[in-house]
Amino acid sequence: MKKRIISAFSLVCASALIFDFCLDSNNKNTYTASNTKATLTAGAITAGSVDIASLDSISVTDSDAIATAKSLGDIYGYNNLGICNVSEGNLNIRESASTDGKLAGKFPANAGCEILREEGDWSYIKSGEVEGYVLTEYLLTGQAAWDKAVELAEYVATAKTGGLRVRAEGNTECEIIYQLAEGEEIAILDNTQDQDWIKVDVDGDEGYVSAEYVDVDLSLKTAMTLTEARYGEGVSDVRSALCDYALQFVGNRYVWGGTSLTNGVDCSGFTMQIMAKYGVYLSHSSRAQANEGTKVSTSELKPGDLIFYGKGGRINHVAIYIGGGQIVHASNKRDGIKISNYMYRSPIKCVRVLYD
Repeated sequence: MKKRIISAFSLVCASALIFDFCLDSNNKNTYTASNTKATLTAGAITAGSVDIASLDSISVTDSDAIATAKSLGDIYGYNNLGICNVSEGNLNIRESASTDGKLAGKFPANAGCEILREEGDWSYIKSGEVEGYVLTEYLLTGQAAWDKAVELAEYVATAKTGGLRVRAEGNTECEIIYQLAEGEEIAILDNTQDQDWIKVDVDGDEGYVSAEYVDVDLSLKTAMTLTEARYGEGVSDVRSALCDYALQFVGNRYVWGGTSLTNGVDCSGFTMQIMAKYGVYLSHSSRAQANEGTKVSTSELKPGDLIFYGKGGRINHVAIYIGGGQIVHASNKRDGIKISNYMYRSPIKCVRVLYD
């Protein structure tokens, strides 16, 4: 398993110790300590001499430690970090520095970005695949952003191979409950990122993946583009409109049993509410919805069709196909409503409820 960030927190703490030692050496000119492994080279301590394992008890919320880590390089992948500071929902990212500018993407609350430059009241940012302008007043910047990043960053696992097996327990003898596509990112649960078997969240279900087949990163959420949906030729206006409508809610919250597109919704609640706007009334259950339309094959899929996924052959998740091999769905508490590759898990059934 490749750990792109061995431990961001340990790096912060190690950096703080190095910084403090150097200051102490400069002030006193000499340094003595019994049983120390530190070596002095040209007036500076070498990073290789720091015992990382001994740093676990040090608080990583200390602002001096965070500042020191920033001076050595960005542990989160940002140089000039900004955090979306809205109470809920999304911040609009625009193509120009104007409230009338064309939308370029949606920036979820507490997501991270690189601030590339400032223009008056606006900041030009890059977050994920999206670049554009946001009002600076809705960003946390500087020390406040770094402090918030420590609070928000979560470990995620990214599949290094296609058909990544998610098992019911942490061993090769138990049931395979899901298979994930290469590049699929899933949240890590219960601080298991350093274990041989990593506990993960797949659309609200818990499972285990072998650490050998995933990359582990400390990650902040990022923005979503509005142009990720690709419609094929011959797609009706109602299908295009439905997909555009569904994409407006990307980044909003996942709430089990929820039915509010703005305040919280689960997977079947999401499809139920989207379809209801276009005169199609579905049950609030993914298993029930799978029987409320006409079955189609994956080769026949059109934007607006429903795709169902499951565990052990039993349907437990539903998404809306938006074209171009992509779906929009209410995934889990970490990601909320998101866009995924339609083969991120193996579909069990595809159903058409729109007829044109």
